[in-house]
Amino acid sequence: MLLSFLCLFLLLLALINIFLTQWWTPTRLQKLMCRQGIKGPCYRLFHGNNKQISDMKNEAISRPKSLSHDLFPLVQPQYDLWVKRYGKIFLQWYGTEPQLVILEPELCKEILNNKDGVYMQVQYKGFTRQILGNGLVTAEGEHWAKLRKVANHAFHGESLKNMILDMIASAETMLKRWKNHEGKEIEVYEEFRLLTSEVISRTAFGSSYVEGQNIFDMLNKLCSLLFKNSYKIRLPGISKLFKTSDEIEGDKVEKEIRNNILEIVQKREKKAVTEKEDSFGSDFLGLLLKAHHNTDDRNKISVDDIIDKCKAIYFAGQETTNGLLVWTVFLLALHPDWQEEARKEVLQLFGKQNPNPDGIAKLKTMNMIINEALRLYPPVIQLSRKTGKRNAQLFKPERFSEGLAKATKDNMVAFLPFGMGPRICVGFNFATTETKIALSMILQRHSFALSPGYVHSPFHFLTVRPQHGVQVILHSL
Repeated sequence: MLLSFLCLFLLLLALINIFLTQWWTPTRLQKLMCRQGIKGPCYRLFHGNNKQISDMKNEAISRPKSLSHDLFPLVQPQYDLWVKRYGKIFLQWYGTEPQLVILEPELCKEILNNKDGVYMQVQYKGFTRQILGNGLVTAEGEHWAKLRKVANHAFHGESLKNMILDMIASAETMLKRWKNHEGKEIEVYEEFRLLTSEVISRTAFGSSYVEGQNIFDMLNKLCSLLFKNSYKIRLPGISKLFKTSDEIEGDKVEKEIRNNILEIVQKREKKAVTEKEDSFGSDFLGLLLKAHHNTDDRNKISVDDIIDKCKAIYFAGQETTNGLLVWTVFLLALHPDWQEEARKEVLQLFGKQNPNPDGIAKLKTMNMIINEALRLYPPVIQLSRKTGKRNAQLFKPERFSEGLAKATKDNMVAFLPFGMGPRICVGFNFATTETKIALSMILQRHSFALSPGYVHSPFHFLTVRPQHGVQVILHSL
């Protein structure tokens, strides 16, 4: 009798908890926000707005598209609809989690600059956590400062200059493959994926794409699992008791990535010992190992820090630059006049020789084109630029002829392809340098036009990707 009463009591507590967390608290908060003038789509039991968002995104992916640069309705259809209905600040729900969506430029600027330190970084869970780990994206305080210091050293100034030869060598390998495609169609998204994977392997880890291929493949598998499960909500308590087949697969893949990175780390450590070198190397991995073996605890990082940072660099160093390259080539294929202007500049600065640091810094026209490509097709769309202007969807690189500040009327929040403030992407200069080198070498050797078979279909897969790739017709010069 007592046991039955206890079971009923526990069941009642569980039901009360479900009622409070799944209905009472969300609906009460929504009413409070509404009284303050902040509206949004209605909270729905368990799922919040997840099913609505998922349905809208699936519909946007499946419908026929015109060759337009109006990206917002394609990659974030829910925001395109809700900002018109509720304004630039509204409340949406990820399951029972309230999310305040802000598209007001000055507020975004305040949040990203975070001068008062009150806006903390989101702590990712699940597949996102498995991809990024506890690296620069998620770390806070002193832990973040230590990791940022290493990354700044690795991807700026003289270190970045030293990477140029590796970037050139990787681009040459790609262009050798292209010799077989004279007058033929070539899918450049996959080509640039191989290029950027090779570059990040060479420059950050002193290895090659072949050595890191399994890591790239496993990270891509985690990305697919994340994409598949992005808007799935599990009932409270169930996820702690039982794992889905995708979660089990994710754990397995994450363990394999960890083991692969540990092998690369141990290989570098062994080399430093056997060759009796005082240095682990000056690349990203070498700097991480120096920090790991630092005798000063204030600057020392753990093995887990190394693995998480390597995962993040393997992913971000390839993914974002790949997107920047493919959308820039797409736009140049669509606008042959600007392609010719960029080619003239490249030939004027380099002739038929490989790019050099001084010339790369003088690529004004190409810089304008890259900035405009980032404006129209930013890699991270949660930090999208302001799109309220009448001609915002036109491809106009000349808007950047006097620099970013003039182009955005001194409001840099209108142009945020890699974020802003203290947490701006540490690889921004790395990505743009790699892009300038690859584009310069392509323009020296080839002209290109969009293939008649190209289907314009940008979609959001962590970054903005072409769903069906980008096909161009190559012609040797």
